Amino acid sequence: MNGLVMLLIAAVALLTGYVTYGRFLARKWGIDPNSTTPAKEFEDGQDYVPSPPSVVFGHHFTSITGAGPINGPIIAAMFGWVPVLLWILLGSIFMGAVMDFASMYASIRSKGKSIGYIIEVYIGRTGKKLFLIFVWLFSILVLAAFTDIVANTFNGFSADGSPIAANGGAATTSIMFIGVAVLFGFYMKSRKPKGLEGSLIAIGLLVACIAIGLQFPVFIARDMWIYIVLAYAILASVTPVWALLVPRDFINTFLLIAIIASAFLGIIFTAPVVNLPAFTAFTVRGSHLFPMLFVTVACGAISGFHSLIASGTVSKQVSNERHMLPVAYGGMLLEALLAVIALITVGAITINGQLPQGITTPIQIFAHGVAGFLGYLRLPTHVVFTVMTLGISAFALTTLDSVSRIARMTIQEFFADAQNDGKEPSALVKFITNKYVATLLTCILSYGLAKVGYQNIWPLFGSTNQLTGALSLVACSVFMKKTKRQGVMLWIPMGALLIITLTALSMVVYGNINLLVSGGFVLEKHLLQLLFGILLLALGVILAVQGIKKLTEKTETTAKTEAAEQAA
Repeated sequence: MNGLVMLLIAAVALLTGYVTYGRFLARKWGIDPNSTTPAKEFEDGQDYVPSPPSVVFGHHFTSITGAGPINGPIIAAMFGWVPVLLWILLGSIFMGAVMDFASMYASIRSKGKSIGYIIEVYIGRTGKKLFLIFVWLFSILVLAAFTDIVANTFNGFSADGSPIAANGGAATTSIMFIGVAVLFGFYMKSRKPKGLEGSLIAIGLLVACIAIGLQFPVFIARDMWIYIVLAYAILASVTPVWALLVPRDFINTFLLIAIIASAFLGIIFTAPVVNLPAFTAFTVRGSHLFPMLFVTVACGAISGFHSLIASGTVSKQVSNERHMLPVAYGGMLLEALLAVIALITVGAITINGQLPQGITTPIQIFAHGVAGFLGYLRLPTHVVFTVMTLGISAFALTTLDSVSRIARMTIQEFFADAQNDGKEPSALVKFITNKYVATLLTCILSYGLAKVGYQNIWPLFGSTNQLTGALSLVACSVFMKKTKRQGVMLWIPMGALLIITLTALSMVVYGNINLLVSGGFVLEKHLLQLLFGILLLALGVILAVQGIKKLTEKTETTAKTEAAEQAA
């Protein structure tokens, strides 16, 4: 298969999906550009911060992208390029982008509240509690997986102890990003630059950081990077969004789009051959195409994590409802395009079923492949490889930015009932909901999982990620029904994801139990997997049953839902 043909098919399909199905959803649900959004109504300078659409898109896109759409398709390519490509395109257009849009829409029409709040209002407080526990456990998995990915990307030494220049340069640049992002955040807050001014400054800072990083790489071992990355996650969780998350994501947007654009152009100019079979087998190396293909591709087609971002942070920054379609639906489709590019890269560098020597991880595969595509520019390979490595690590770090904040807010929301009921929280609750304590608790547990490596977390992460999406679709479906909006387009994605993810989680749990019985169970490697798998599976089933009951019961009007409907 020619990679250029594959890319053009994907681009046309995704663009068609946006202008047809995306706009269809906007018409059906009703977008009011004159409505006052939660960002303006509850502006507090901390979480509710009305922002320009380009800034909101930057925060949303860089937060949702991470390393998932690169890792997932490359790993799933073992089943062949046809099933992976089909799932990326169909999944993103009719499921992933729909869920992102619905989650952001439901949140904005619920005063910027999270999916957990929506579940409380329309399904019940018990459902909300269970969902928040589920989200918190999932956040721990995300933090662990992406902390390990970043630590490996920044690892300054190879197995023989020699320094790795590309990783060291990416590390230096990423550290500088954090510092300049804070300065840029204060600049944006005081000057409020519009249009070209802010963009040019951001691009200038980006180029300067990359140039300095290439000249002054920093070499630190993987284990130390785990501590540094988690420390950064704690900082990002407690810092006002305008001071770090928003400016950092805005700057990173230009890097992310530059990487996607350069890879896109590289494929056009080189038209690489995808040296992968169209289809291999239904079972490859012990993994079954159903359900593992769907949870392995993960973020490239649909990701439950997106619903947490859309309803957790982004809905509090949208200044006009008409921005929801390009930010939510469009952002997911652009991520799907990145997933297709990742699929093409692994096919392009594979020769006779083998990868080049020393190229083993998905990040290395992507960086090596794109560096090859850009050969027509006659850029030094090590420079391109470093920038690609930097870009992928930037994706992962921006995911850590947001998920650490979501984990902290989830703990606080879990214990907020007493305060909402007019009662004084206990000293213990005040301690646990302290933003520093809540973040630290999450990061300590994430550290334990990160030590075992993302390879051992990824199957559980993928299943849980998609199940989060299924549960978010359940919540949004109930919201649409209770507020008398058309939500039938959410039912098929919801049902399909529930079947896929519950099957996948059951297989993960069964596999670990089988290892325990057979004597192959490694305590430090499999115990947390087993415990998390059982907890998440149980919570997922209970929440799905509760939500579907509400979705299928006759409409009941209560004072609580009436008030929520008026607000929506």
